[in-house]
Amino acid sequence: MTVAEVMAELAALEDPKARAVNERHGDDHGVNLGKLRAVAKRLKTQQELSRELWATGDTAARLLSLLICRPKAFARDELDTMLREARAPKVHDWLVNYVVKKSPHAEELRVAWFADPDPVVASAGWALTTERVAKQPAGLDLPGLLDTIEAEMKGAPDRLQWAMNHCLAQIGIDHPEHRARALDIGERLEVLKDYPTPRAAPPLRPHLDHRDRPPPAGRVTALACQDRATCLASVRILSVNTPMCQANRAILTSGRRSGSGR
Repeated sequence: MTVAEVMAELAALEDPKARAVNERHGDDHGVNLGKLRAVAKRLKTQQELSRELWATGDTAARLLSLLICRPKAFARDELDTMLREARAPKVHDWLVNYVVKKSPHAEELRVAWFADPDPVVASAGWALTTERVAKQPAGLDLPGLLDTIEAEMKGAPDRLQWAMNHCLAQIGIDHPEHRARALDIGERLEVLKDYPTPRAAPPLRPHLDHRDRPPPAGRVTALACQDRATCLASVRILSVNTPMCQANRAILTSGRRSGSGR
C-alpha cells in the first residue's frame, strides 16, 4: 500500500467517540487502537512505509508506523529526532517501548535523554533507566538515582514525575537493599497520591502494559512480586504514591504469591 492509501484507510476508521477519549489523554487521533493494530498486522513489517507514515506528522499514522517498523534499522540520531517530534503521549510511549528499547542505541540514548533539559525528553531517559533497574542494573548508581528522585520528583512536570515515580517503585521492588529508603521517599513525597484508579480491576491483572501507556508507580504491582516480602513492599511503595487497585492490594496483603507481570 502507498502512504496515500494507508492515510485514506485511517481516515475511514476515524471515530468521534474514540477521538474524544483519546483527546482526554492528550492524543489527537480518533482511531480505535484495536483496529489500528489490525491494519498493522495486515501490513506487516515495512520500514520504508513506516518512515513515510512518520513523516506525515499525523498521530494515528505515527502510531501505525511504530507498529510496522524495524526497530534496529533506525540510526541513533534518527531516533533522537523522532523522540523530540513525538509530543503526543501515546506516540512518545510507543516509540520508547516498541522501538528504542529494542535498538542497539538504547543505552546511549538513555544517558543523553536522562540529562536533557526538556522534561518530556528526560522522561524517556527515566523510562529507559527503569528498564535497566529491572533487567540490567549492573553499573547503575541506584543510591544516586534515589538522591535525584528525592530532590527533584516532587516539583517535576507531570510526565517526568510519572517516569521518576515508576523508577522509584522499580528500585524498591527489585532491590531489597534500597527498599527502606524507597519506601521512605514515597511516604514523604506522596506524588500522584490522588491519581484515579479503578476499584474493581481484576485481581493480579498486570497493569504495566507497554503497548499502550506506562502507568504510574501505583500500577506496577505485578511486575516482580516473586515472594510475599516483595509483594508487601510493592503494596507499601505503590499505595503510598498512587492508589493501587483494591483487588490487588487485598490479595497481596493476604500473603498470596503473585506471578511476574513480565
